[in-house]
Amino acid sequence: MSNAEQGGLKPPSRSTRIGRMLQPWIRRLALWLFALWCLFPIYWLLTMSLKRQVDAISRKPKFIFQPIWDNYLNVLASGEVWLFFQNSLIVALGTTALSLLLGVPTAYVLARYRFAGNADFGFWILTTRMTPPVAMLIPFFVVYIRSGLFDSHLGLILAHTAITLSIVVWLMKGFFEDLPLELEEAALMDGATHFQAFRQICLPVALPGIAAVAILTFLFSWNEFLFSLVLADRIQTVPVGLYNFVGYQQIRWGELTASAVIMLLPVLLFVFIFQRQLVRGLTLGAIK
Repeated sequence: MSNAEQGGLKPPSRSTRIGRMLQPWIRRLALWLFALWCLFPIYWLLTMSLKRQVDAISRKPKFIFQPIWDNYLNVLASGEVWLFFQNSLIVALGTTALSLLLGVPTAYVLARYRFAGNADFGFWILTTRMTPPVAMLIPFFVVYIRSGLFDSHLGLILAHTAITLSIVVWLMKGFFEDLPLELEEAALMDGATHFQAFRQICLPVALPGIAAVAILTFLFSWNEFLFSLVLADRIQTVPVGLYNFVGYQQIRWGELTASAVIMLLPVLLFVFIFQRQLVRGLTLGAIK
C-alpha cells in the first residue's frame, strides 16, 4: 500500500496528472495566440506598405506578393513626413513637460494635505476626463480664434494638456499616497521646508511613477487626432498628416501605410527603451 493510501489520501487520477502536465503548455499557447493577435495589425500595416495599389485594393487578401519600395521612396522624397514628425514631436514633448509640471505638484498636494474642498477639487479634475472631447471643440475653437492661439504649437500643447492633466494628477496621486509619510516627517524634523521635502525626498522615490505617466502622456499626445485637426491648419501632426493620403476618389494605401510605418517606428523605439520604467511604474507604483 502506498503512503498516500495509508494516509487516507487518494492518488491523483491519470486525467488529473495529464491535465497538470498540459497546463503550462496550454498557458504558453494562449500567450502566443494573444501575442499574434496583437502583432497582426502591425504585420498587416507593414505588408500593405510594400504592396502595389492593385494588390492593396484586391478583394482577396494577398499574403504572397512581390514587395516594392516605391511607396517609401515617394513618401520620403516629398518631405512632408519630416514636417509631420517635427510638429508631433514638439507638441508631444511640450504636452508631457507641461502636464508633469502642473500635474505632479497638484497630485502631491491632493495626496498629502487635507483642506476644505479637497475631494471636490480632485473630483472636478477627474470630470474633465469624463467630458467628451467633441463637446469641448467649439469653446476651444472660439477662444483660440480670438486669442491668436489657432494654428500654433502652443495652442495644441495647451489643448492636449487640458485632456492629459487629469490622468497625470490621478495616477500620481495614487503614487504619492503609497509613499511612507515618515520620510517627509523625518525631513521636516531635520529642518527642511515642505518644498524641499517634496523635491528632495518624494520626487526621487516617485520617479518610476513619473516615468510611467510621462510615457502615457507622450503617447496620448502623439496619437491625438481630433484637436489637432480642428485647432490647427498648417501645423499638421502625424495623425492629421496621414489623413492627407485619403482622397475623395481613392485612398493611396501604399503611401498611407508607408507613412504610418515610418511614424510608428519612433514610438515603438521610445516604448522599447523605457519599457522597464513603464512596467515598474504601472505595476509597483512606488516603494511602500
